[in-house]
Amino acid sequence: MQLTSFTDYSLRTLMYLAAYPDKMSTVKEISEHYGISRNHLVKVVHRLSQLSYIETTKGNGGGIKIAKHTGQLRLGDLVSKLEPNMLTVECFDAEKHTCRITSSCQLKHYLFEATQSFIDVLNKRTLDDAAKNINFEF
Repeated sequence: MQLTSFTDYSLRTLMYLAAYPDKMSTVKEISEHYGISRNHLVKVVHRLSQLSYIETTKGNGGGIKIAKHTGQLRLGDLVSKLEPNMLTVECFDAEKHTCRITSSCQLKHYLFEATQSFIDVLNKRTLDDAAKNINFEF
């Protein structure tokens, strides 16, 4: 299972903010810290704000910080919300698949089960668990 860079950047941003829950951070700061394009990070921050995972404040002294409840979110639930397409093979998409054996194929069931197991394992941990004891000082 490969996550998109968008999901990767989202999780890294949330982990950074979870490590400093009372601090107002900036896109520039996080972008420089991880070496991520500022433009990509702006899109990430916009989506995280839409999902109410972060709080944003505009203007002088503004920035972003993690919303109070976000640290308790399970990682699998976060990935499911952030990842645009958890369909590992085309036959998972009932409208767009072109495979001729979909109706009798067992592989899709195994792949679905594997994808669900991936999410289930991630759901054993929270964002706070993932951000714990990380040294962000380099």
